[in-house]
Amino acid sequence: MVETIPKDIIHTHQQLLAQLAFSIAKFCAAQPRAVDTEVLAALEALAQTYKTLSSGLIYERPPQAPLPRELYSALIAFLEEIKKQQAERGPSTSFKDTEVFYLLVFLYRIGLLRTNGRPRSRLFIEFLRGQFPQAPELQREPSRIIVP
Repeated sequence: MVETIPKDIIHTHQQLLAQLAFSIAKFCAAQPRAVDTEVLAALEALAQTYKTLSSGLIYERPPQAPLPRELYSALIAFLEEIKKQQAERGPSTSFKDTEVFYLLVFLYRIGLLRTNGRPRSRLFIEFLRGQFPQAPELQREPSRIIVP
């Protein structure tokens, strides 16, 4: 994705970016087998969907693998819920599809920077989890190994 992200988009939509990152981290906490490549595949597919939406077309191409498809669906549902809440508040607080596209591209690029490229890598997922240290949904299960 060779898109130039506007400089102010991250600052302007900081809350939505944090909510997207938290949703991904929460999904991955519930799916312990999730790896960075699957998260990146879901983000890339969702960014492509929003790119076509911003041009006026509705064209979805969810990932083929099951786990990225589940994350893709969860993020679509999350974004639709946010849009519905914003529609109830009024048009002044709504965001455009192009803005969501740029936020998804930003998260995708952060993911590329934070992963090491190995097939089972979870560095990006752990990075997202680390951004929300107080969230009980993202806390790791304590080890079941008993040390004498």
